[in-house]
Amino acid sequence: MTRAAVPKLPSRYPIGALLPALYADDDLAQRFTAGLDTVLAPVLSTLDNLPAYFDPTLAPADFLPWLASWVGVETDPAWPVELRRAVVARAVELHRWRGTRRGLVEHLRLACGVHADVRDGGGVAWSTTPGTVLPPPPTGELLVRVWPVRDGDAVDAHRVRDVVTAACPVHLTCRVEVLPGPPDEPEEREETGG
Repeated sequence: MTRAAVPKLPSRYPIGALLPALYADDDLAQRFTAGLDTVLAPVLSTLDNLPAYFDPTLAPADFLPWLASWVGVETDPAWPVELRRAVVARAVELHRWRGTRRGLVEHLRLACGVHADVRDGGGVAWSTTPGTVLPPPPTGELLVRVWPVRDGDAVDAHRVRDVVTAACPVHLTCRVEVLPGPPDEPEEREETGG
């Protein structure tokens, strides 16, 4: 899409109508200003609709990569336009949760359309009781188990691995398991969230 020359786009502010009365009946002046209206109409239309260009749900598709660069997110041109719009719209929120279980789960749900169970083997623990027994040594592995949101949907394992690899801390190894449905055992929840 181009915003440079839109055929037969009328100008909301025709220059010929703004000229002094002396030129209102002058054919040459009216034709000359009509030519300028043709050149300026896309510019004026863009300026009139400028707020829509900054809204990812309304911006033209070719404008989305620029908006994505503003919020520090990369979108794949192969993704559907609706997915790219959603990623750009939620980028700031996802940045807030980056590096957490919740952030990875939300990113996988948005970018890959899957539910996820994240098991962190980083070995972080805390206790309010002095002398508490130390936890077992960390496994050093980040286990991410994913399954489709709707039964029968296919999971793009390569895309899931790309998202997980990009989010995995460098001191952990990442393992991804694609499941046909939710895991049987209940998810472990931490009191601190995440």
